[in-house]
Amino acid sequence: MFADKPCVMGIDFGTQGLKAGIFTTDGKLVWKSERSYPTVYPQVGRAEQEPLDWWQALREVLKSASDNIDLRQIDGIAVCATSSTVLHTDAQGVPRRPAILWMDQRAVAEMEEINANRQQDVQEVLQYAGGKVSEEWMTAKTLWLKRHAELKPGDKIVEQLDWLHYQLTGVWAASMCNAVCKWNYVKSGGGFSPDYFAAIGLSDYAAYWPDRVVPVGGQVGTLTDKAAQELGLPAGTPVFQGGIDAHIGMLGVGAVDTGVMSLVMGSSFVHLVHADRPVFHPGLWGPYQDAILPQSWLIEGGQLTCGSLTTWFLQQFYPHVPEGQRDEVYAELLREAGKLPPGSEGIVIMDSWQGNRTPYRDPLATGAVVGLTLAHNRYHLFRGMLESTAYGTRNIIETFQESGLAIHRIIACGGGTKNPLWMQILSDVTGLVIETLEETEAGIKGCAMIASYGLGHYGELSAAAKAMVEPGSIYTPQQSNKQLYDKYFDMYLELHKALLPVMHNLTAK
Repeated sequence: MFADKPCVMGIDFGTQGLKAGIFTTDGKLVWKSERSYPTVYPQVGRAEQEPLDWWQALREVLKSASDNIDLRQIDGIAVCATSSTVLHTDAQGVPRRPAILWMDQRAVAEMEEINANRQQDVQEVLQYAGGKVSEEWMTAKTLWLKRHAELKPGDKIVEQLDWLHYQLTGVWAASMCNAVCKWNYVKSGGGFSPDYFAAIGLSDYAAYWPDRVVPVGGQVGTLTDKAAQELGLPAGTPVFQGGIDAHIGMLGVGAVDTGVMSLVMGSSFVHLVHADRPVFHPGLWGPYQDAILPQSWLIEGGQLTCGSLTTWFLQQFYPHVPEGQRDEVYAELLREAGKLPPGSEGIVIMDSWQGNRTPYRDPLATGAVVGLTLAHNRYHLFRGMLESTAYGTRNIIETFQESGLAIHRIIACGGGTKNPLWMQILSDVTGLVIETLEETEAGIKGCAMIASYGLGHYGELSAAAKAMVEPGSIYTPQQSNKQLYDKYFDMYLELHKALLPVMHNLTAK
């Protein structure tokens, strides 16, 4: 049984798996669990998942919860998910093909075509997306599907979150968070611009997309009888609108004030800051109006390959180690890599293994390891990977500062915060204090905050975020290490300039 307080459930569908948590409305964790699901890489640059795997993972995780607690005590639910993971379904939500994962790069040609369009209607919209769309985004992928898929009358093109909400409530609805950040929805311009979409070849976008856009915290619907029976939850439970997993994590860490950066450390890193005014910079995503909080502008940066680098490392160097023994291997890597000096004794690694989001916005960028000698071993490479992501984060922070946004506080969340060596490297490279939280999974915590707000326990989302957050560890930069990393960071920047043309030649088709 739960604590003698109202409880809510937060569900986070990430790249590698599902996490779910039950919290009291004052922020105390009651229960959490997770399930993984596979990603398929059918060819270079493509990544797909099966939507039914997501639903099966949710069924399994809630079955494990019902063995121990009474799910009928849950008053409300909120969900977040990866952004721009795009599905093509029929009118009843049955997938017609595997979901195109956010990191999939098949829409590069569509991205380039949109960004090259100089029509005024296009440029007016793109200024609210940092001047360009990404091949990852809903808009470019929808254009790809229109050209390469067999679309039938009544078919839907939706995001992962929209499909999951439809499975839960029977209602098609887009999140304001996703629409503003990834669908070229400009609130100050009236939302979706028919002139913009006509100019880029998507005049019929409304035939495929949900026609209802719900702000974060608004009610999408209630749990259907069918979903309730499958999941073991009470029918009629209200489901409140979430958004992009990393963005909802901003609420989960309490990063709701101007100048506070939320650093989400998962398969990718996401860097998010709220501003009290629109900030236009070609190296940053946004400005996004009211994407999470009302009367606020969201500015975004990001790195595509971070936690996925360490996953790759384990798969390549320790394929013989069973899944249950990976923690021991990871502990060994941290111990041995921690004995090495800053800079991994002369190794610099580029972190753009699946492209670069910020500040170069280059999908053709690839990874590189520079400085290898016969004296180096796997521990040097492992530490070098951690350092490479820290260099990328510093590059993004400096881009924020160039735009006039001073970053005076960083709050980190996600699986990466469980790695103390990584956290100290990040602090040393950036020269900033980095805070973590007691609950590392900010996505489920942010969803719990949304559900608590939606049920009326808090008057504002920001109030729920501040009241329900619980602080964790703090990492302070070591100045001697910072001075060494300054030199390596300069080399990292120089290598990007030198190697990007080579990377383009290697990936050119």
